[in-house]
Amino acid sequence: MKLTWLGHAAFRIEIKDAVILIDPFFTGNPKFPGDHAAAREGVTHIVLTHGHGDHVGDTVSIAKATGAKVIGDADLVSFLARQGVANVDPMNSGGTVDQGPFRISYTVAHHSSAMIDDNGVSHSLGHPHGVVIRAPGEKTLYHAGDTDIFSDMALIDEIYQPKIGILPIGDRFTMGGAVAAMAARRFFHFETVIPGHYASFPMVDATADAFLEGMKGAATKVVVPTVGETLTL
Repeated sequence: MKLTWLGHAAFRIEIKDAVILIDPFFTGNPKFPGDHAAAREGVTHIVLTHGHGDHVGDTVSIAKATGAKVIGDADLVSFLARQGVANVDPMNSGGTVDQGPFRISYTVAHHSSAMIDDNGVSHSLGHPHGVVIRAPGEKTLYHAGDTDIFSDMALIDEIYQPKIGILPIGDRFTMGGAVAAMAARRFFHFETVIPGHYASFPMVDATADAFLEGMKGAATKVVVPTVGETLTL
């Protein structure tokens, strides 16, 4: 598995026969490396954790340009279909769908999911989710989406046994670094954990320092990639 952080909560995942973009927020993302063509090259699937603009991001334009399948909460992808996305795959918490090269499962996350239109009207776009990706020959990956800590993370670990974790650490809109470290240590058995949803906007934490401090002494390997860096996991 190759994993590239594209800033904020956006990640590119490359596995055999699939290229997956999670929450492809490129336009307006101050940390995005800037090469849209490279970021979407070969993309086969777009996976959305929830309906906020900094997560849906460039989904519509990427899907129209590439034909990639868009996977997300049923309410969210129904909304995107009305924006011209032709290939959508609706899901909800607890569900698992076989995508061929991988299976994807949606889990609970504690957050919100809505979008405000040009008239200032807020539209609910279903529920926020975490995402589990399982592919033959690869370690199971869990992207928690935007969330606070919750004790049922222990059930996510028991059911799916993820070895790679991506946790939000930016605080204010999600759990902060110290609490994310508590979640990683108390509820999961990750081999590798990667922080996300930080260092993008002034209102969220600028560094992973609190997360790193909280993970000191843990058996889990903490990897803090630079934006645009590709890791092999």
